[in-house]
Amino acid sequence: MTGEGEVLVVGSAARDVVHDDPRGWRLGGGVTYGGLTLARLGLRPRVLVGVDRLAADAEELDALREAGADVRLVHLDRSPVFENVETPAGRIQTCLEPGDPLSVAALPPEWRSAHAWLLGPVADELPDAWASVPPADAIVAFGWQGILRELPRGGLVMKRPPGPSALLRRSNIVGVSRYDVDAATPLERLWHLLAADSTLLVTEGHLGGMEIRLSGGEPDSRRRYPAVPATAEVDPTGAGDVFLAAYLAAQIHGPLAASGRHGNDLRLAAAAASLNVQGPGLSGVPVLAAVTRRVAAMLHEPGDG
Repeated sequence: MTGEGEVLVVGSAARDVVHDDPRGWRLGGGVTYGGLTLARLGLRPRVLVGVDRLAADAEELDALREAGADVRLVHLDRSPVFENVETPAGRIQTCLEPGDPLSVAALPPEWRSAHAWLLGPVADELPDAWASVPPADAIVAFGWQGILRELPRGGLVMKRPPGPSALLRRSNIVGVSRYDVDAATPLERLWHLLAADSTLLVTEGHLGGMEIRLSGGEPDSRRRYPAVPATAEVDPTGAGDVFLAAYLAAQIHGPLAASGRHGNDLRLAAAAASLNVQGPGLSGVPVLAAVTRRVAAMLHEPGDG
């Protein structure tokens, strides 16, 4: 179990253009979804978040603080801005601004000893230098989707083929959506880019997903998990980030996954992600009590073993 300040979340906040917010945008990005998830699950994370001038005063950052996160802002000239359009064929995303890199120099020295790290890039803003910062014995989770996109300023976001990355090789847990890579990409190609003894989490939306644990660079175990139905899907943004953060929380904060049943860490993560899509933006990130109720309901469903 980790204590206060022992979980560190790093990344830049993104502003997502919307028409139902007076500001014309909502704050997003893996760092905000991941940090708020950890905080609402009862941990007290430290969150290093890159922001532009508008994002620096966002009410979502106050929600992070109110949930118990210690938030440190890194002021950037430009941070990522996206416009998302949901269609029956999937999301069409335009990159209005890719943003600036988030330098390792921005990390407070006293935060470097964290025992658990969540690296949550949204626009490939974390240079490879971040891979050498966590202590050797720290557990590192990485949101892969944040480096799997080509981001032309003012153009459509396109998939970037997965390739070698120092961040991937340092990470103990890597989360990726099957929809962030080409459908023809075999899973074997993905896990061979990871550390030899790590865990790959592959989410597939309403199809659920899979946990692949590697030993010596090859799968040692595979666990599939079913999707948890949401009562209503309002906004799918951030579901993968919430899943990864909740899974990390279960690994480092044992009571969150304790039920005496195999696979409850995946249930916890799937339940949290399903709750997240029921609200717009960060308002959907669930509190611990709501996740606990949904997990309990899952465990009582017929045929759940």
